[in-house]
Amino acid sequence: MYETMASIEAAKAALRKTIADNVGKLSTEEKERQSKIVFNRLINLPEFKNSKRVSVFLSTSDEIDTEPMVRKIFEGNKLCFVPRYSKAGMQMVRLASMEDWENLPVTKWNIKQPLLKDQREDAIETGGLDLVICPGVAFTPKGDRLGHGGGYYDAYLKKLSEIQKQPPATVAVGFKQQIVESLPLTPTDFNVKVVLFAD
Repeated sequence: MYETMASIEAAKAALRKTIADNVGKLSTEEKERQSKIVFNRLINLPEFKNSKRVSVFLSTSDEIDTEPMVRKIFEGNKLCFVPRYSKAGMQMVRLASMEDWENLPVTKWNIKQPLLKDQREDAIETGGLDLVICPGVAFTPKGDRLGHGGGYYDAYLKKLSEIQKQPPATVAVGFKQQIVESLPLTPTDFNVKVVLFAD
């Protein structure tokens, strides 16, 4: 018997709450410890070393800290793209520098994001992406990913895989408290190639 969409969505909602509760119990020090391990694993990946055009999400306090990743992208003379969400979906737009990052406004969800009215280079229009560093609520070690429910990354990664001759490498980063053995999935859930987390 196939599970109904309603039961899958209910299972996803329940899991999102459980994971959020578990991550919420982590101390600031523990989040920093795990973030450093994940950062070091990321920068040693061939997918990171060989990339020139990288997109990275701008983290909240309940996610692996991506600020050092942004800094490393600029230090390596790579191009850095960050998400910009709107009713139309998600774009990856270019970030100019760390100063640009520092000056970004914060949305009502407490996420740094370039203003919609800002004229910025769109990754899809200027050559695509080599690497997409993805957020998520929960992951399996083999690459299944549960997002926050908006479907932005699933749709964006599907689009990139269709329009790029060479699809981007996809790397998800999370706390070990976000790693589970299996996830309730639907056909639109996009699988990532690598999941990085601390031991």
